[in-house]
Amino acid sequence: MTAADRFIQVAHPWHGIAPRIEGSDLLRVYVEIVPGADLKFELDKPTGWLRIDRPQQFASRPPAMYGLIPQTYCAEKVGERCSEITGLADIRGDGDPMDVVVLAEQAPAHGGFLLHARSIGGFRMIDRNEADDKLIAVLDGDPVYGHCNRIGDVPKAIIDQLIHYFSTYKQPPGDKDSRVAIRQIYDQDEAQHMIALSLADYSNHFLADEGSGGRR
Repeated sequence: MTAADRFIQVAHPWHGIAPRIEGSDLLRVYVEIVPGADLKFELDKPTGWLRIDRPQQFASRPPAMYGLIPQTYCAEKVGERCSEITGLADIRGDGDPMDVVVLAEQAPAHGGFLLHARSIGGFRMIDRNEADDKLIAVLDGDPVYGHCNRIGDVPKAIIDQLIHYFSTYKQPPGDKDSRVAIRQIYDQDEAQHMIALSLADYSNHFLADEGSGGRR
């Protein structure tokens, strides 16, 4: 056995992991950012490593775990659904995996791990002319949030906190024109639909050429 043979091959968090737990309603979520983080972490898409994107620019800090669903992509179908619901023309997906906020009693010390969660709703957010949905999920078995099946089961104060964070986290102090807008809060059925659309977008963009040599 050579030294190279002893290297362990780790699955890419975006491309190499199934998005669902077979036989259940649970999602796999890769967590990039944890509550209160002073640095913005982001999955480095080419390598699969978690990297520092930038320091958090303003005083607002993420109020919950934040990450992505593997093998999802927000492109044509996600954008079309946003246009259909909002009546806004020419909305496109933001070109990233589907974002997920995961509610849990405990705050981990750092990101870069997988968890199992159930989607209960989401925010239909638009960043300029791009659909940038934020799904809301709860950690499987969590003693505080694990009972929540709908977004209405979450205390209003928590939802208000999330809305405030996502409405302002890209807005410089003193700037009255936010670049983002939350156009709708939707429940579990629409969250499942958005997951299905993002899985279809991923398949169309990354799996269509597998038979002829792999991903695009």
